[in-house]
Parts: sequence; C-alpha cells; structure tokens
Amino acid sequence: LLEPLADMDYVKKQGINGPVFALIAVDTGDYEIPQTDAANPTTREKLVQTILDAQVANGGWTFFGSTADPDMTGMAIQALAPYYSTNSDVKEAIDKALTAMSNAQNENGGFASWGSVNSESCAQVLVALTSLGIDPTNDERFIKNGNTLLDGILRYRMPDGGFIHSFTYDSDNPTSLPDQ
Repeated sequence: LLEPLADMDYVKKQGINGPVFALIAVDTGDYEIPQTDAANPTTREKLVQTILDAQVANGGWTFFGSTADPDMTGMAIQALAPYYSTNSDVKEAIDKALTAMSNAQNENGGFASWGSVNSESCAQVLVALTSLGIDPTNDERFIKNGNTLLDGILRYRMPDGGFIHSFTYDSDNPTSLPDQ
C-alpha cells in the first residue's frame, strides 16, 4: 500500500494535498517509505519541507490561490503535528498557521472554506488543534464572541443527531435559519 508514496513526483501530482496525506499515512503507523527506482524518492524530510514551502503569506495553506483555507490548513497542521516539538521550522509554521486560523474564525465559532460556512472546515480545524494537544473549548484564540469551535460545529447538528454540510435556506424547505 505504501509503494505509490515512494515516488515524490507522483505524490505531488495532486498539489499540496498529496504530500499532506502521504505524511499522515506514513506517520499513522511509523511506516517506512519503500525504496524504489524513482528519480525523486520520497522521504519524510521531503514531505515536511514540501508542506512548509507551500505555506502562504497569511500563515496557512491552500489547495489553490494565495489565501489560507481552514480545510487545507487544518490538514497541513495534522500532518506536521508530530514534528512540532522537534523541528523549529515546523513549530514556527504551525504557530503562524494557528494565528491565521484564529483570525479566520467566525463570530459563531465556525469557519468558512471557499466562501461556504460549513461543518467540515470546523472539523478539520478541530482535528488540527487536538493533534497539537490544544483544547478548542478553552484556548482563547479559538473562542469568538463567547463561542468555541465546538459551538461552531454543533450549529450543524440536526434534530435526528446527524450533521449537515452547510446551512441552506429555502422558504419552502428550510434546513436552518436564514441568518446562518
């Protein structure tokens, strides 16, 4: 299963998504990356550096464009989290990304990605924070107007216990209030 991850050129075909998920994959079980004949073999160091090099000016990461996106930033933090306490470049990048995510958080505790306020963006930031040992219900950087990130996520909870992707409003069939 790890063989496709051994070729860094292949891993990077999907943009920053590839290195992020490759690093998460190999670190989930402290797996060794297979040695191959690839012209550009993958190493953890290359994966980390590729992610660091993709950080945008305002502190996070994005799949495209130049403004940090909470989804991609959350995923990049998750990938880099195991290196936070041992790599000063990673620590610096993550600290900058945490500031960017704090600044991007909505007053209701949630996040928007690509212009859409949604539950998945909240979830990615939640996993990123907890991967660093940050309690999103007590860290004041992630409490806006008295609302925590958890409050932001719970806004998407439906009466049946499930969660919706985003708020929509149709006067004939509302799934939430129109001010969302």
